Amino acid sequence: MEKKPNYLKSPDLLPISYENRKIGPFGFAVIWVGMAIVLAAFAIGGGGIIQLPLGTVILATVIGSVAIGILMTIIGDIGVEHGLSFPVYMRAPFGTIGTHIPSIVRGVTASCWFGINTYFGSTAINAVLNLLFGFDNWILCFLLFTAFQLINTAMGIKSIERFADLAAPIIILISCWMYITLADKAGAEGKDIWSWVESPAAGGSAFTAFMIVVMANMGFWATLAADMPSLSRFFKAPRHERNWFKRNKTQLLGSIVVMPIFNTLMIVIGAVSYMAVGTSDPIVALQESASGIVLGILLLMIVLAQWSTNTSANVIPAATIFSNVGGPKVPFWVGVIIAGIIGIVAQPWSLFDVLNSALLIIGGILTAIVGILFADYYLLRKRRVHVTDLYELEGQFKYWKGINLAGFIAWIVGGAIANILSAYSSLVGFACGAFLYYVLAKYWWFKMYPQAEIEDPSDEKYLGITAGRDWEISEGELVPTPEAKAISE
Repeated sequence: MEKKPNYLKSPDLLPISYENRKIGPFGFAVIWVGMAIVLAAFAIGGGGIIQLPLGTVILATVIGSVAIGILMTIIGDIGVEHGLSFPVYMRAPFGTIGTHIPSIVRGVTASCWFGINTYFGSTAINAVLNLLFGFDNWILCFLLFTAFQLINTAMGIKSIERFADLAAPIIILISCWMYITLADKAGAEGKDIWSWVESPAAGGSAFTAFMIVVMANMGFWATLAADMPSLSRFFKAPRHERNWFKRNKTQLLGSIVVMPIFNTLMIVIGAVSYMAVGTSDPIVALQESASGIVLGILLLMIVLAQWSTNTSANVIPAATIFSNVGGPKVPFWVGVIIAGIIGIVAQPWSLFDVLNSALLIIGGILTAIVGILFADYYLLRKRRVHVTDLYELEGQFKYWKGINLAGFIAWIVGGAIANILSAYSSLVGFACGAFLYYVLAKYWWFKMYPQAEIEDPSDEKYLGITAGRDWEISEGELVPTPEAKAISE
């Protein structure tokens, strides 16, 4: 009888070996520069400056950025220690089947970001065509730009991705130029950029407005906070290192220093744009800052930058998730189409206008997952993971029909409470998710479904790189080996 294939051992989900971890502190810092230069962040600055002066918006941004950066680093240890990606480890707190639900949420979020970035690119294309030929139909530009990006991704065309290395520096230069130009424009209108506020908030309202900016920043990066193991599994780390800070030094510089700096830069530009031209839409602000051939070149750079970063940061992750969830019946190119459809249906032209409110909701939902991951990995398993069973259909993570109800209850209730207290959504989501999951799992769920690494917290059996161990997929089962062979993606 032919043995049924084990879909849990999909090649792109296998643990990464020690030899295949190539990214060091400087490399991750460079990656963060590319990831943090996101035009959508302008909306947070534009929303914050309505009620708070620029200095206060900057302070709230730094606090929110550092806070979510710390959560990223904490959860990223899963990838550093065991070489596991987000959807694989999620089998522990959600089950081998249940892991698909939060993974889909992450895929839908990435698809929405794809839509927003495509909207920016399409309005830039429309502006270029209008400048050259008098053409004005951004909706047609949006549909065509969407199609080109999806075809490019589905066919695996790499040429546009080569522009990704130049995308971040170009956006940085454009943003700095915009800041100088727009600050001068605001000054000419009698607005001091450090003191001007459209509708000043005072007392309790000012604190609430401050916390909303903090939470918006946390919500902006909450997806990556949950998904960080998918990236951190490629980070260099020393074997037999028990000091958490030394083991995670690659993460610390990027997530807690570099990301807050460049994220704050984007938000400052958004705030100054709102002061000068009454909108934080980066394309509109750019059109107010330049004209003629200079404007055309700048807009073209925006288009290429959005295209290159959008493909790798949003379409590919979303399509991979949809393909993995759908199994063999959903090939990668179908996942690409699904991501594109979601990006269109989300109506990004409307979503950008309410992005700050949306980020509070997203932040509460996703940081509840981060809290669950924290409680499961650190508080319950104490970083020891029965990795072999994460790849087994009938292992300990099958739970009840492949679902861990403790994880789902904690997620639903934690996310709901977070959105009731929306001004503190990310903090509430994390705390409630962690607390509820810890109590439900420890005193209920794991009583029915014992976990080997909790019952016997052996370093030699269940630690990864700290014990000098890699995890490797063999033909029959997942086994630990002293030295790992190359694992191809």
